[in-house]
Amino acid sequence: MTDRTVRRPRHALAVLGLPFLMTILDGTSVLTALPAIEADLGPGRIPAHWTVTAYALAFSGLLLCCGRVADILGRRRMFRTGNALLAGSSLLCAMSPTAEALVAARAFQGVAAAIIAPAALSLLLAVFAEGPERNRALGVWGGLGGIGATTGLLAGGALTKAFGWESVFLVNVPVGALVLVAAPLLLPESRGSARPRTFGAAGAVTLTAAMVALVYAIVELPRAGWLSWHTAGPLVAAVVLGVLFRRLERRSAAPLVPARVVRSRTVRGGNVVILCAGMAVDGMLITLTGYVQGMLGWSPLGFGLATAVMTVTSVAGTLTGQRLATAYGARPVAAAGAALAGLACAMLAWLPGRGSLPLLLCGLFLLGAGLGLAFVCAQIAAVTGVREEDSGFAAGLVDTSFALGTALGIAVCTSVATAAAPGGEPGYRAGFAAAAVFGLLGIAAALVVPRDRRAAPATERASAG
Repeated sequence: MTDRTVRRPRHALAVLGLPFLMTILDGTSVLTALPAIEADLGPGRIPAHWTVTAYALAFSGLLLCCGRVADILGRRRMFRTGNALLAGSSLLCAMSPTAEALVAARAFQGVAAAIIAPAALSLLLAVFAEGPERNRALGVWGGLGGIGATTGLLAGGALTKAFGWESVFLVNVPVGALVLVAAPLLLPESRGSARPRTFGAAGAVTLTAAMVALVYAIVELPRAGWLSWHTAGPLVAAVVLGVLFRRLERRSAAPLVPARVVRSRTVRGGNVVILCAGMAVDGMLITLTGYVQGMLGWSPLGFGLATAVMTVTSVAGTLTGQRLATAYGARPVAAAGAALAGLACAMLAWLPGRGSLPLLLCGLFLLGAGLGLAFVCAQIAAVTGVREEDSGFAAGLVDTSFALGTALGIAVCTSVATAAAPGGEPGYRAGFAAAAVFGLLGIAAALVVPRDRRAAPATERASAG
């Protein structure tokens, strides 16, 4: 059970948010450090992109299982375990003598992040009661994600230039130590007690393997193509493993996946909106990177500064979105945010080959606001009505939806842009158009979410939030 007596909920939110912010920073800062890593360690027998891929496979594949383990063994315990592993694996990354050693250490980092993410979000659900209080906390949570993405692009390059690529990993070590000390003082222990404290190992292994195969196929799609065995083989394996997992779950006395969670229309709709938001934002960013750095010749710093516009408006969108969701319900606000994001991506598709800074900044401004609105409302929906004993799994499902969305967005938009006109102007336009379609899909998903009949009446809306 959860002890909800938390003396300093804001301090608890800070302890939870700090490692979450660092995991977001990790994902983007490493991208800027890759050239320096390859120059220092050499190409090795493993391609440089596996520094990113190994992390993504471990992180995405383990989120659901780690969320359920947190429900059973204790969410604070898993949160601290993940932070200890993150600090240790980050130190190993910085000390890696070869590319192969770095890839292995990055996989351990992915495991640590997969433990931290659902444990942290489920602890947030335990500390803040459902309603306006939780909505405000989720607004801050979403804002941290936006800040981390852009800060990683800017800080990664600066740290690498000033102190070497090792510094990108070393910053996690003191953060992990701080969280390990602060967590017992500020966070409650919580775990479900209304279900058996176990689940089938065969189901957990099968689900993890299926997720790893699926993510690998998605990541390899832009390089290998749809018909390559690098893509088709893992996709077939993911389907077979998924069918096997379902059969194992039906026979299990303690299933890994709580049926009551995945049956909820609110939870399903919220997760699909999160999936679409991830597809739109990373699909747009990968297309924009090729456009401004490839066609226009911008520096990585210039690209990071331009995307900071999107970060500012996304933070504003999340903070505004939680208030609107409290007043009007998550459904209409998420749909409006998805529509705004789709419109912004459509605007970017009209960027000329020679560039247009006003149009670019306007599109990023609207995109950030739309994604902020859609994401925070979708996250509110995805955890609404979830029982305490299932909160770790629900949090893992949210994180998995976004992780799959980002991987799919990159794969689809890259493939569409390449197929439209390799290296030509129409290619980036097709990539932006695909991202706009993801926004439209987000509208449809938001409309699946049932109306929130508990939203504040009109007379109370002025004081909401």
